[in-house]
Amino acid sequence: MEVTPFMWGIIMFGTALVVLLSGIPIWAGLAGTAILFILIMSPENMTVIPYVIYSSLDKFALLAIPLFIFMAAPIAKSRASFDLYEVIHRWLHWLPGGIGISNIIGCAIFAALCGSSPATAAAIGGVGIPEMRRRGYPPSFATGLIAVGGSLGILIPPSITMIIYGVATETSVGKLFIAGIIPGVMVTLIMAIYIVIYFHFFVIRRQRREPQEPRPVPNPEEAVVPPVPREVVYTWKDRFVYLPRILPFLFLIFAVMGSLYLGWATPSEAAGVGAFLSLLLCVIIYRAYRPKILKSIFGTAINESTMILLIMAAALFFGYALSDAYATQALAEAILDLPLGRWGIMIVINIFLLILGMFIPPAAVILLVAPILLQIILPLGFDPIWFAVIMTLNLEIGLVTPPVGLNLYIVKAIAPDIPLSSVLMGAIPFMLILALGIVLVAIFPELALWLPGLMIGR
Repeated sequence: MEVTPFMWGIIMFGTALVVLLSGIPIWAGLAGTAILFILIMSPENMTVIPYVIYSSLDKFALLAIPLFIFMAAPIAKSRASFDLYEVIHRWLHWLPGGIGISNIIGCAIFAALCGSSPATAAAIGGVGIPEMRRRGYPPSFATGLIAVGGSLGILIPPSITMIIYGVATETSVGKLFIAGIIPGVMVTLIMAIYIVIYFHFFVIRRQRREPQEPRPVPNPEEAVVPPVPREVVYTWKDRFVYLPRILPFLFLIFAVMGSLYLGWATPSEAAGVGAFLSLLLCVIIYRAYRPKILKSIFGTAINESTMILLIMAAALFFGYALSDAYATQALAEAILDLPLGRWGIMIVINIFLLILGMFIPPAAVILLVAPILLQIILPLGFDPIWFAVIMTLNLEIGLVTPPVGLNLYIVKAIAPDIPLSSVLMGAIPFMLILALGIVLVAIFPELALWLPGLMIGR
């Protein structure tokens, strides 16, 4: 029986998934699978492998990846996350669920500084989870909030996954960055509203309804000490004391994004300026000039950049093997032929992405399937920039979905006494909010396309 290109595509994807689930490094699994199938189908093409890998990385846009990672490294290694959290908490503590809101907004802002979900979850969670638990928030709620809040790092610009999508699909990275702003802010606000509702109806009412066991106090006539600490009243001086440390970093965000929006700089140029200013600010504000600190900053940036670029080279090489077997075109045609209509096919695509996101990190998912999916969505009339936002929101859910959900394990490491099942249960409401974000962007595509449409240049 002759093996059709469609069958080759299914076999190659199935083999790659099995190899990746074995625990082998992603780059090694993808490159090894590609070499295996090239040997089987067209061994004469083995000589072009070095040229394919080199050309896959020979792109100016890829320079933005190590530069944005380097922009994030000094911030992650300093006290910036603590100061950011403290400023937001002091301004929002009076709201019902103010600490929870401080954490979700802190995640959004820190995501805009570093562009990494794991780094956001680790930085804000290390400060926020103990504080929320100390003040009576259910452990599952506190950990679930941080696990999903950290995932905002791949949506709110600058986002490494958006750069990868742009390179894989040859889409403007600058427009992809700007497209994530409104959906990112929208999802953050919906999560904040949910926190207020949850805190008012479930935490405060439960504390009033359940009898509180008194703790020993020096004077028996004194009131019973509540199990949840009283909110501290902050003066205006207390609220402004940390602002001088945080405002330069907020200015850095607006400068980087503004230069992209106004067409003054490409993503790589903006990333270069951002990386220099980030290191300079951390040296001035947090005195991060000691050799040990600088070694840690440069080491982190090099390690993460190398890992991502290795994965990119291997995934694009795997894509070449698929294309060489005409499997890419065959898979796209098979999906387009499904009698489901354009929105039916889009639902199938989202389910497919959700399943992949449960097992494979977002960067690898984008590199593996984005070029194929682009050949499907364009004939159906969907905008590739709009689809990037839909795809990213979907992959955010994958970051907190077992068995691989990376953010779940990061949060579990911060609070090891909380069962993983409790972390997942606390994350489910926030995952549903991400799903709501997908629905809203699908119904109102202008949420993703309005700002890119106003951009000057690329």
